[in-house]
Amino acid sequence: MHSHSLEKWTHDHVFLGSQHARNERRTWLVVWLTLAMMTAEIIGGSIFGSMALLADGWHMSTHAVAIGIAALAYRYARQHAHSPRFAFGTGKLGDLAAFASAIVLGMIALMVAYESIGRFASPQPIAYDEAIAIAALGLVVNLASAWLLREDHDHHHGHSHSHSHDHDHHGHDHHDHAHHAHHAHADHGHDHHSDNNLRAAYVHVLADAATSVLAIAGLVLAKSFGWVWIDAAVGLVGSVVIASWAFGLIRTTGAILIDVVPDPKLAGTIRERLEIDGDRVSDLHLWQVGPGHYAAIVTIVTDQPKPSESYKSRLIEVKNLSHITVEVNQCVHHDGNCARVA
Repeated sequence: MHSHSLEKWTHDHVFLGSQHARNERRTWLVVWLTLAMMTAEIIGGSIFGSMALLADGWHMSTHAVAIGIAALAYRYARQHAHSPRFAFGTGKLGDLAAFASAIVLGMIALMVAYESIGRFASPQPIAYDEAIAIAALGLVVNLASAWLLREDHDHHHGHSHSHSHDHDHHGHDHHDHAHHAHHAHADHGHDHHSDNNLRAAYVHVLADAATSVLAIAGLVLAKSFGWVWIDAAVGLVGSVVIASWAFGLIRTTGAILIDVVPDPKLAGTIRERLEIDGDRVSDLHLWQVGPGHYAAIVTIVTDQPKPSESYKSRLIEVKNLSHITVEVNQCVHHDGNCARVA
């Protein structure tokens, strides 16, 4: 009996985004920047008796919590990237954090809408100069945060991590007669894919920046023309904008979390590359396991089973396909033509 080392046949399932470290650092910077601004506004509002300052400070606290969730998700995903507890790595933790962040964003939209409707019914006196100054300061902080959280489209590096299994079965009893495994790293890079965790944090600061812009415009109009109602109207518009962003984020991240096929065109490409020489794909599962990383499980039915390396080589140039499992079944058909069974 030969002694084989398992190292050749085992591998990690690390499917973090190519900019994970950069995004983690910048997200933490924005967390501390937001916390500093929030603390200054709450303390200043308490000392100077400004309700506007206090309200904006507590409003920023909700964004600090949401962005803090994103930062903690980056850290946890990095620290546990090699943990065997996660079957396909921690690449989707960012999407989970983004989904939770989107829920918080939706709650903020509802709170802004509720307060705006209340102000229609009962207008509140506004200290225009102070409120405009606060909104302007908040806009500067949010623009700086947005700059830090922008996605870097200049880096497209990465690697493909493929793992293929070939199970040859004969007849309908499905006994395993041969098992070949192939594991390789390809040199082709990944296309840049959006990091939803970073996107969620970015949307939070962008939502805050948008409300600041709308608030400044509304306050200037109200001060210039005496349109007190414009403040509430601007609040409603802002709530609708924020709600639409939250819904889009929930839809995108929710689809990833329940393993919706991320790219039907890619699934078609995989099928086209494998279905040659009488080989037919009877089952294909494609899902996202991290930013820019897809996994696929493919079952092939064929008259003449080939080694797993043969099927894997057909997919080597398919970008973003990081984990591949291939199962091959030998077809037993009455006329010997498996090509008809598809």
